[in-house]
Order: sequence, then C-alpha cells, then structure tokens
Amino acid sequence: MIKCYPFNLLFVNIALICLDVVLAFIAFFQLCRIHLRNQRVGWTRQKVLHLMIGSSNCGYFIYFLCMVVATCKRWLCWSNVCGFVLMALPKILFLAAFLLLLSFWADLCHKANDEEDGDEENSSRKPLLETSKTKVGLSNIDIRRKCCSFQGIRVGSRQKFVIVVIVLNVLLIIAFAAIIRIEQKNPSDSLVFARVYIDFLATLVLLMGVALGCYGFLLFSKLRRVRSEKASSEMRKVVGLAVVSVLCFTSSSLIALFTDVLLFHHWNPEKINGIKAPILLILHHVLGSSVPFAFGLWFMRELPAPSTSNRQVQPRAITFISYGPAGRHHHQYWPTSTSLEKQVSRTSPN
Repeated sequence: MIKCYPFNLLFVNIALICLDVVLAFIAFFQLCRIHLRNQRVGWTRQKVLHLMIGSSNCGYFIYFLCMVVATCKRWLCWSNVCGFVLMALPKILFLAAFLLLLSFWADLCHKANDEEDGDEENSSRKPLLETSKTKVGLSNIDIRRKCCSFQGIRVGSRQKFVIVVIVLNVLLIIAFAAIIRIEQKNPSDSLVFARVYIDFLATLVLLMGVALGCYGFLLFSKLRRVRSEKASSEMRKVVGLAVVSVLCFTSSSLIALFTDVLLFHHWNPEKINGIKAPILLILHHVLGSSVPFAFGLWFMRELPAPSTSNRQVQPRAITFISYGPAGRHHHQYWPTSTSLEKQVSRTSPN
C-alpha cells in the first residue's frame, strides 16, 4: 500500500483516522452515559449534539480510510461521485451540530421577545423532540417508547431553520453528485461542480463561525451582569467556544476556499498550490473539525441530573449545554439579571 500511496500522506491519514475514532468513541460513550443517567427524558439537545458529533467523526473515519483503499484499489467511482459524497456528508453533520448550538444561543439572546415558545416556561427539562412529560409509574415499555419514538415531534422555530438548512444541503449534495455522475466523462467539468459546492460549504461554515462569535459576545455581555459562580463558569464556556469557533472556522474555510485540499479524491495530492498536502490536510481537518468537536465534548462533559418519577428537578441557570443539580438562586443579589435567568432556565436544552 505504501507503493501506491505517498508515505507521508498515508501517515497523516492514519493519524487522522485514529483521532476521529477517539472523538467518535468519546461522543458515543458520553451519549450512553447521558441516556443511562436520564432514561425517562427523550431526545434532548445534549443527546442530539453527541449523536451528531459521533456520527460526523465516523463519517470522516470512513472517508479517510476509503481515500487510501480507493487509491490503491483504483476504484473508478472514487474520483467522481463516491469521493465527493463521502467528503461532503460528514461536513453536513458537523454543520448540523454547530447550527443546533447556534440555535440554542439564539434562543437565549432573543427568548424575551419570542412568544412562540411561551408555553415552555415551566418545562426547562422538556426534551428537544418530545413534548409529553414523563408520568409517575411509567412502565419499561413506556420509557422505551418515549426514548425511541418520534410521535408528536415538535421543535422550535430556530430548530426548524436548522433542519431546513441541513435538508437543503443534503439535496444539494444529491444534485451535485448527479451532475458529477453525468459529467464523469469530462473530468474538468465535474471538478468545477465539486469546486462550486466546496466553496459554498466553506462560505457557510465561515458565516456560522461569525454568527457563533457574535452570539457568544452577546451572551458574555449579558452574563457579566449576573453575580454567581455558575454565571462565571458559563461565561468561560461561552467565550471559549466562541473564540475557538471564530478562529478554527475561519482558518479551515480559508484553506478550503483557496486550496484544493477537499479535492483529494480527484487530484494526485502530492502538491496543492505549492504547499505540501499533509500540512494542508492536517490544518483543515484538525482546525475545521477535531478542535471544535473536542472543545464541545469537553464543555458538555457534565452529566444531567438523574430523572425522578415523583418530582420535577428545578433547573439552574444554564447558558451552554450542561446539566446539573438544582441550585438556590439568591435574587436579592441579582437585581439586573432576573430576565436573563428566566430566559436561560426556559431554554435549557434538557
């Protein structure tokens, strides 16, 4: 295999495969812990985010593995439809995960003026995809139905926007794959279409990074008026992920826009715009995927409070995607933060 694939690129591919496997394992392991901790609650944003992160890293694992195998086995479809689809799908899951996070931050910043979700005031532990509450004395069958069934799905307006964006991107992938398939006899034309989609996706990621930075700054300015240890902790999380998002998304988008790093399935990847391919591949994947995912998993490492059948756990102020036991709020020390605290509690991802 070394003879049919450059050794330096092979080493980089193996390293990136191992990195993706580790991140996927952490995401799915944490998802299992959250589910076992809180089985009576349906699909929360925390669970969905872990599922998307794990699935995206599994997709990257398949892509990098197939990149080596297809080159050595000389798969005819790899330089056209197969390589393009396997390159694009993990990025869509990546986009979905951070758009979901962005929608949560937007809920926190605009909840006071959003009347659509007013019925969620006393349901901060309501799941993302389920509106019915867990009742006392639910049987194991009822619990399984609640966790696995998608009947009565209801999502907020901003989550609907996330779903629309992702569905449109999937449709674009299908359309571009069909065009590339039709134009496979003319490699230059199929390459142009692949380039157009890559530029579009890179621009979308760049805009998402800017949006996360802006909403992160808004949340930071609101949290500065909240006098509590929890608010300080959430401020660090918001600022940390906002800065990481802006830096990493901007860097990876510029690499995708001005180089051919995402066209490895089409080119001989030994040289790309005069820069060694391994450097570009590492920078784009690590900055554009691995680092943001790692920060997200670290910030979401807290487990939710265990669900109970006879009482409702009162939420504490949460501005990220973390869970915790009930806490007492001393409002006499927060004369300027009552509105923010209500928004945070009402839009908890639980």
